[in-house]
Amino acid sequence: MRGYFGKKTATAMALMATTSMAYANDVEVLHWWTSGGEAAALNVLKDDLAGQNIGWQDMPVAGGGGTQAMTVLRARVTSGNPPTAVQMLGFDITDWAMEGALADLNGVASDGGWAEVVPAALQQFAVYEDQWVSVPVNVHSTNWVWANKAIMDELGLSEPQTWDEFVAAMQAAQDAGYVGLAHGGQPWQDATIFDGVAMGVGGPEFYQSAFVDLDEDALGSDTMKEAFDRMGVLRGFVDDNFSGRDWNLASAMVINQEAAFQVMGDWAKGEFLNAGKVPGEDFLCFRLPGSQDQVTFNSDQFAMFSQGDAVSAEQAALAEAILSPSFQIAFNKVKGSVPARTDLDASDLDACGQRAYEEFRAAAASGNLYGSMAHGHANPAAVKNAMYDVITAHFNGEFDSATAVEELVTAVDIAK
Repeated sequence: MRGYFGKKTATAMALMATTSMAYANDVEVLHWWTSGGEAAALNVLKDDLAGQNIGWQDMPVAGGGGTQAMTVLRARVTSGNPPTAVQMLGFDITDWAMEGALADLNGVASDGGWAEVVPAALQQFAVYEDQWVSVPVNVHSTNWVWANKAIMDELGLSEPQTWDEFVAAMQAAQDAGYVGLAHGGQPWQDATIFDGVAMGVGGPEFYQSAFVDLDEDALGSDTMKEAFDRMGVLRGFVDDNFSGRDWNLASAMVINQEAAFQVMGDWAKGEFLNAGKVPGEDFLCFRLPGSQDQVTFNSDQFAMFSQGDAVSAEQAALAEAILSPSFQIAFNKVKGSVPARTDLDASDLDACGQRAYEEFRAAAASGNLYGSMAHGHANPAAVKNAMYDVITAHFNGEFDSATAVEELVTAVDIAK
């Protein structure tokens, strides 16, 4: 292996010296799945491994976007004590693969036929220089709206099909004393909303040009200004206590009939299910109006950190379990996401899950899967974070839309 991780002897000594190392037949897993629904989903994987006599050393780091977890990971790696496996998103995987830090999973992937069932858009991050370095756990799409059905029924609202209808529905809820839009004021949450709003305003060609290709004309366009204008409208339906609120607490506002809507990726569904709510009866799910035909995604993957010359037996077992058909269905049924492989019978998923899975498979077949800017699947962290800063500053009233567009162009240019 290259770089630091080629120093096998030093790494082994550091691992022996630490008191937090996992024992033989254990996997130590760093992740940020700490909400109720996420923890319930993770138990599916723990139980699967327990059936193989493999223990689980849990290393949770709270923070929905994973930023804190990546800081902790860097400290662990620098000290010569990488975890067995780490939950990662998008270009973070590529960055660690470039450092030579990740184990070679090609043997497990070949035995499992991963290349035939995992879409190319996900393989872009799971495979580095022809080497499988991570295992996709799921596929989340990010441009969803979650709605309290009781509030909608009370106000005589139907599922909005256009942006104007969505604004009118939030206004009706606010006029009736509810919070129109449940939201947590954290940069990754602001960007998650912006993701769907920008796709709804400009469509896939604009999204590709602006957020993937980083075309300066697209970034500085009137279309981008319209996206910021719409964010300003949404800000008017958020309650005054939103700053710093975790995403699952915003979901709880919808669950508890305090708020009518939340714009959030489909991990939010896990919170509704964990609270005993039923799709179609207690809550509704629909794409952010304007982006109905598009799939912007992020994919949670587990990267295996090199523990020596070859992938360990425990890492191989973990990787094999993650992409097994039975686990993919069982886990994603609880998590709110959809399977990362395209060859499964999804009839055990709920109505929202079945719809999301069919849309995912169709997008994979047509090459129409778009990696989410907000979740590190469109550009590396430096660019993503530069966009975060501008989006959040605008949402908090520091810039008007025209200024935000100018700042976005400048920030991306510096970050590239």
